[in-house]
Amino acid sequence: MKRRFFEMTGKAFRAALAASVFISATSIAQAQAAPQDQDAKIADLQRQVDELKAIVRAMQTAQAPAAPVQMAAAPAASNAAQPVQLAAAATAPVQAEAPAKPAEKKKAWYEKLQLRGYTQLRMNEIVSGAKNAPSGVSRLRSVQDSGINENGNFSIRRARLVVQGDISNRVSLYMQGDLSAAVSNQTGGESRQNFFQMRDAYADVYLDKAKTLKLRFGQSKVPFGWENLQSSSNRIPLDRTDAINQPVPGERDLGVVAYYTPKKVQAIWDELSHEGQKLFGNYGALGFGVYNGQSINRVEKTDGLMTVAMATMPIRLDGLGGIFEGQVAEFGASGMLNKFKPEIRAGGVSAVAYKDNHVGVHAMIYPRPFGIQAEWTWGQGPQWDAATSSIQVKDTSGGYVMATFRVPESPIGQIIPFARYQHYRGGWKAATNAPRLETDEYELGVEWLPLKELEVTLGYANVSRSEADERRTGRAKGDLVRAQVQWNY
Repeated sequence: MKRRFFEMTGKAFRAALAASVFISATSIAQAQAAPQDQDAKIADLQRQVDELKAIVRAMQTAQAPAAPVQMAAAPAASNAAQPVQLAAAATAPVQAEAPAKPAEKKKAWYEKLQLRGYTQLRMNEIVSGAKNAPSGVSRLRSVQDSGINENGNFSIRRARLVVQGDISNRVSLYMQGDLSAAVSNQTGGESRQNFFQMRDAYADVYLDKAKTLKLRFGQSKVPFGWENLQSSSNRIPLDRTDAINQPVPGERDLGVVAYYTPKKVQAIWDELSHEGQKLFGNYGALGFGVYNGQSINRVEKTDGLMTVAMATMPIRLDGLGGIFEGQVAEFGASGMLNKFKPEIRAGGVSAVAYKDNHVGVHAMIYPRPFGIQAEWTWGQGPQWDAATSSIQVKDTSGGYVMATFRVPESPIGQIIPFARYQHYRGGWKAATNAPRLETDEYELGVEWLPLKELEVTLGYANVSRSEADERRTGRAKGDLVRAQVQWNY
């Protein structure tokens, strides 16, 4: 509108100017033709020129930039304000509408899954002690690693494959199998190696949007003992300890468990995980579950359920100052009530379901850089009684203390030296006839991570153990040198 107004004004100005020139030329000609009227003609011509100047000034004023603003601002000139306001509106920058964002394609459930895993190659060597012994006498063996034997050398300790992912915002799945499991040759008694066996198969259902409360359905770890919940890919020493592992050998069972983790607690664990600390996994600050109670991959043999509860809480120690500045401690306890039927030498399982109840406590300071970790358990469970040649319910107790020093960055990668002592007295219910174990072990070692995908562990252990066989007596003593290479994928 404004542009059109200025074009029309310009045309009128040029037309008026042409008309004035024409009139002036005519008047001059007439003045020359009639000298007697020259004075009157000149006066008339001056009047026309003055009128022309007035027209020009009016047109220049109309073309001035301030004119539309003055006209729009004048409250009295309502009729003139409207076109000027329209002209101003026409010159205002027009905001282009943002292009519509294309609808995000919803991922199929299989596109949300992740495949990962790890493999552990081990070497064990008995450098002193009873590799072999006469019948009825304990040999140097461990319930944690069958690769400790008279032949030693290399073995695949674990070869895990994990499939996990979110099916939806509220449901996720986790499946883990092990390619290095062994089964017995039922006719010849010789072990068959490297079968693919289920370790975990569960779904998590989150009951709130913040994902602080969830239910876990399926075969999963039993929330008893901090060390049991920690993944073998994350643990610093090569094996778990006998005392903590005895209540839940294999660490898993089939059932339902609820976990609750407050946001403040999760924030501390996230911080520790981000800096590379060896955590136990997200098993909640509080956990309560019910399981079959016959342990991993075994058919249920009782009509009751095993009940388990655990609580653990990380605490910042900054307020103590001094050597505790920047340190994080964690304290917790767990308990279980169960009835268990062990396998017997005659075949099958016991006709009697034995009381299998345990409590445990744990405490630690994460290595920043120095750390210390300890757990202890007390309870009652099935155990072979040599005096009566039968399985009886007997007391169990034991635990461990471990010191670590973490060097997260060095020219050759992360280094974590450690020293651990473990002690246990009690039955080992996962073995035939639930033999009694008597374990004392001192271990020194170092875990080295030259790459994120590669971990190397070297260890030395001074061992005093009774073998997990009720037909053998005494304790074997000796020294072990062990090494492991683990690659993560």
